[in-house]
Amino acid sequence: MAAPEAGSLTTRAALAACVILMFAARSAAQPQPVFVPAPAGPEFLPRYDFHLSVDSLSPPKNTPAEIADDRFSWDTHFGGSFDVLDVVVARAGALIDFDAVEGSQYRPFDPNQGNYTLEGFVVARVNDRTEAGAIFHHVSRHLGDRPKREAIAWNELGGRLLHRFDVGQTSLDLDLDLGWAIQHSFVDYTWIADGRLLVRHQLSPRVGLYSRATGVLYGVSQLVDRGTQTGARVEGGVRLTGRGGVMELFLGYENRVDAYPLDREPQRWGLAGLRLVSR
Repeated sequence: MAAPEAGSLTTRAALAACVILMFAARSAAQPQPVFVPAPAGPEFLPRYDFHLSVDSLSPPKNTPAEIADDRFSWDTHFGGSFDVLDVVVARAGALIDFDAVEGSQYRPFDPNQGNYTLEGFVVARVNDRTEAGAIFHHVSRHLGDRPKREAIAWNELGGRLLHRFDVGQTSLDLDLDLGWAIQHSFVDYTWIADGRLLVRHQLSPRVGLYSRATGVLYGVSQLVDRGTQTGARVEGGVRLTGRGGVMELFLGYENRVDAYPLDREPQRWGLAGLRLVSR
């Protein structure tokens, strides 16, 4: 019975943290793309952001332990995003991420899937707070220690809008993406729309609070008997800044579309995690 209680606590704490942090802005998240200020002049490789995270996944409230899905116990990410060239009015770069999901089917830490994300982007600076441009996004999903002959992947071509707000010691970064699946294998996606809001509030030079909310819509083929798929994730916690990077400790909740590569079924869980980022 401990797992359902943990799921309940993490879910409630995440929702409470998001509400508190959203309203804290008046008085004073795989990491999302954020607005980058323009340099003084053209630069080669001006930015590199690294991330590494691990989430402990808990089943939803009131889920009996005997029917909890043991394919989902941990979720880990590592990768980076970098700008190859920044010419002041625009920048071009890439994002690389590897997501390993672990369960407990065969062993306590059983990596049952690995998902690769590769992305190239070009964005132009609309003003000193806004960027807009194009993205090419590739996702390839694989199973670990399990047979899989059919490719599970898709390519997305679309647009991106980035905007930053600053209110005192609080920053808000908004990322909106819309794209079309120009090629797909196994999956039935036709278009994808997602939005992310990252709120960060600095309490001191070393300590801050943050919250991140993400929503995604997957349009699907009319040949498949299911409607538009909706996913969401919210998380909130503390940011601890050191000389070499930042550690984020957080609680949250996620509803993930098609969580297992071979199943067209969503999964929901509470989560508690740790993330290391370079800024």
